[in-house]
Parts: sequence; C-alpha cells; structure tokens
Amino acid sequence: MSFPLTKIMAAATAGYAVFAAARPRHLASALDEHGPAARATDRLARTYAVRDLSTSALAFVPGGAPVAALLRITGDLGDAAILGSTVPPSVRAKVVGVPLAWGVLNTAALALDLRGSAGRVRRA
Repeated sequence: MSFPLTKIMAAATAGYAVFAAARPRHLASALDEHGPAARATDRLARTYAVRDLSTSALAFVPGGAPVAALLRITGDLGDAAILGSTVPPSVRAKVVGVPLAWGVLNTAALALDLRGSAGRVRRA
C-alpha cells in the first residue's frame, strides 16, 4: 500500500513544521501574546516543528504511513483539547479549529487511502 493522500498530508505538515521552525512567532501572534508569554509560545512552536517533522518523515518510511497518520491525528486532537482549554475565549475558536481541521484532513486522507487499498486487494 502506498498511502498517497496520507503522504501528501505528511508533506503539507512538514511544510508547516519548517514554517514553525523559521517563524515561531506566528503562533504567539495568532494568540495575541507579547513579552514572556510570546517567548514561551515560540518554544511551543519550535516543539511542534520537531514533532511534525519527525512524524512527517515517518510517513515515508516503508510501512510507516498509517502509523504517522495516527500519530498526527492524535497530536492534532491533543493540541485542540489542551490549547482550547488554556487560551482566552477570544482566540479559542481559532486555536481549536486549526488543529481540528488538520486532524480531519489527516483522518480523511488515511481513510481514503485505506479504502482504496482495500478495493485493490479485493480486485486482486
């Protein structure tokens, strides 16, 4: 199984990871944070970059794509839950919506890849 959609999502996630590493302040800006809070959020963005690059790379290891997708999905759901419970209400929708959207896209990609793979196995 080649998991093409899962790998596309992994590549998109890796792109975000590079952006997060290069411009970590994007997250603090989205949260309207300044000073020490912004610096702490910069560290969080860099942590996301490392996590997202490593899970994205796993998608390109033979047999690793479904595991990478599951890690991404659980990470996205965790991000939404943790960040959503700790940010001010004024930014909560954005902070929850973005990781949930990524989680939905990763879930859809994995489900479609698995569905396509099952169809190929049945026809064989």
